[in-house]
Amino acid sequence: MYMPWPLPDENWFADTSHQPEPDHEDLRLEALVAQRLSIDWTTRRQQITVSVQNRVVILAGVVSDANARQVAADLAYDVPGIFDICNTLRLSGPRRSRR
Repeated sequence: MYMPWPLPDENWFADTSHQPEPDHEDLRLEALVAQRLSIDWTTRRQQITVSVQNRVVILAGVVSDANARQVAADLAYDVPGIFDICNTLRLSGPRRSRR
C-alpha cells in the first residue's frame, strides 16, 4: 500500500511477519498507478491511497469532488496490466443530515 502521508493510528514498529509477501508485479503496478495519480492535475493534491492485489487496484481515501473520483479510476484503469478497479474513494465536504 502506498500512502504519501502517515495515518494517525499507524504503528511503524508493528509485527508484519504474518502478512503475505506482495507480488512483485503488484508492487510495480502500484507504483505506476501512484505515479500517474501524482502527475495528473485533477488527482495530484487529493488524499488517495493506492494498493494492488492480484492486478486489482484498490483506491481509498478522500477526494474533493466526483470528477476527481472518476479521473482517479480512469487513470488507474489505463495502466497496462490492471485487471479491475475497486474505487472506494469518498467525497469530502459537509455531511448531510438525515431526516
